[in-house]
Amino acid sequence: MNKIVIAADSFKGSVSSLEVADAAEVAILKNFPDCRVLKIPMADGGEGTVDALIAALGGKEISSMVKGPLGKPVHAVYGILADETTAVIEMASASGLTLVPESDRNPLLSSTYGLGELIKDALARGCRNFLVGIGGSATNDAGTGMLQALGFRFLNKEGQALPLGGQILADIYTIDHSQVLPAYLAATFTIACDVDNPCTGFRGAAHVYARQKGADDQAIHTLEAGMKNFVEVVKHNKGIDINQIPGSGAAGGLGGGFLAFANAELKPGAQMILDALNFQKIIKDADLVITGEGRLDQQTSMGKAPVTILKAGQQQNIPVIALGGCTEDVQLLNDLGFLAVLPILPYPVSLNRAMEKEFTIANITRTLDQLFRLLKNFRTKA
Repeated sequence: MNKIVIAADSFKGSVSSLEVADAAEVAILKNFPDCRVLKIPMADGGEGTVDALIAALGGKEISSMVKGPLGKPVHAVYGILADETTAVIEMASASGLTLVPESDRNPLLSSTYGLGELIKDALARGCRNFLVGIGGSATNDAGTGMLQALGFRFLNKEGQALPLGGQILADIYTIDHSQVLPAYLAATFTIACDVDNPCTGFRGAAHVYARQKGADDQAIHTLEAGMKNFVEVVKHNKGIDINQIPGSGAAGGLGGGFLAFANAELKPGAQMILDALNFQKIIKDADLVITGEGRLDQQTSMGKAPVTILKAGQQQNIPVIALGGCTEDVQLLNDLGFLAVLPILPYPVSLNRAMEKEFTIANITRTLDQLFRLLKNFRTKA
């Protein structure tokens, strides 16, 4: 083995992406001490995206106090990469559901204003390229709060500026662009989006996601009516029907807000990360790629990080193996093209024991050590 690339997602609640890579490296170098090992932090556009890209590409974290989903100040963090022009933002840092106590959740009132403040801060620091993960939102405002922070004004029929939250969508009659930051209009946005829901309808933002954000039946009805109006206003103002674009309903319509009012592209989260890393160049001439995540099953096949990495390997005919804390549907995953799908647990244990960091690290190293012992033996005999 001359070159092995390790690009595993975190085993959530147990070990980080880099900790997986460190554990795998121990097994590789034990058996192939001259092997070149490349450890690539991985994420899927959600939690850990900022850390993963800064670790891989260099950069720094920026802290900022912004308005949380209900207007209270929250401490949010985003990243600026080493090129000093690319910002990496997890919207949940400013506008996420976990920032709101369960008893206070209300998507009629919550907004993405804090996300807009993070973008505004990054623009002031010279960033013009944005990578934004939009999972875990507390909002159903179609991104209007974000846009308000950047200078857009949403007006009712009387020409009055509307406040924040999903409650305003039904009252939007026209949109004032006169105060929008010029730097925002010059920026490009790549949005990590792993769902294909439209803005409206029974697969839309309100019907599918609003209840978990605190909406009752009446609120869902109100939000759905508002989202329909927003789609029509956008169609009239921008000449596009965002409801026909898969993913426009993501994060309470934030996907649609980006598509309508930014130079934006929606991509699956893991693909956004691989493109940012120039992953195809990294794996060139590799003998093997190792990936994985805490649970490997049928859902893994639906665009999650391990399968995205598998597809990258397949483009260069590089074998890919996957490690999982728990593995199911192994035949399905093998049929997708993995060389092997390997569970790391050595024997039945409780969930708490299985997720202990040191236990997981030891299991990753042991599993791969056994694999590479076999490979080394066959190579020696060959």
